[in-house]
Amino acid sequence: MLVVDDDFMVAKLHSRYVSAMDGFTVVGVAHNGAEALRAAGRLRPDLILLDIYLPDMDGISVLRELRAAEERDADRHSADALFITAARDAGVVRAALRAGALHYLIKPFHRSALVEQLQHVASLRHRLDALDEARKDARQEDVDHIFGTRPPGSRGLPKGLAAHTADLVERILREHPGGLSASECAQAGSLSRVSTRRYLEYFAETGRAEVTLRYGGTGRPERRYRALG
Repeated sequence: MLVVDDDFMVAKLHSRYVSAMDGFTVVGVAHNGAEALRAAGRLRPDLILLDIYLPDMDGISVLRELRAAEERDADRHSADALFITAARDAGVVRAALRAGALHYLIKPFHRSALVEQLQHVASLRHRLDALDEARKDARQEDVDHIFGTRPPGSRGLPKGLAAHTADLVERILREHPGGLSASECAQAGSLSRVSTRRYLEYFAETGRAEVTLRYGGTGRPERRYRALG
């Protein structure tokens, strides 16, 4: 990952957040647009954390130049972009979306917001990689999951549950066929135990997971969850 921010301390803080997450590595830091473009070409990051306000050019122009370079050279490495910025103007948000940003975080934000978005990126790539490995055409439900949409008339998640977090919890369950407790699942996904249990209970209620009880010496039995289907 490449971190781009004109504030040296902010860039250092964001780099620390990213480095603390499993599966993510910071390969470089840039403090202006020109540095970002050079670093992207040299380091070939998969993801760029990109500020809007840079001293020489705005972050949206940086992303547009990267996309133009990819169009000119089919062999050039392609990087996704996540904007992290204080810019709140609706026109700027729209421009970021049209330039191809995965998401847009407004400063200041809690660390958990960045962690959640990075987990969403990981979940998205996992689904795309699974399609590549299967070597088959995508079904509409696969596309709906990737784009974060659902077909008309389908049942959405209960209020307070996010689709990308649900995808993450479900993926963790499937990676542990022997079953997990809410605490174990939360630790694997860097999530809170209370939040994780809500997703697990929802999966159990909708038939996507089963619950078994493990009895110990004293106290209440431990609830363990296993993916179904």
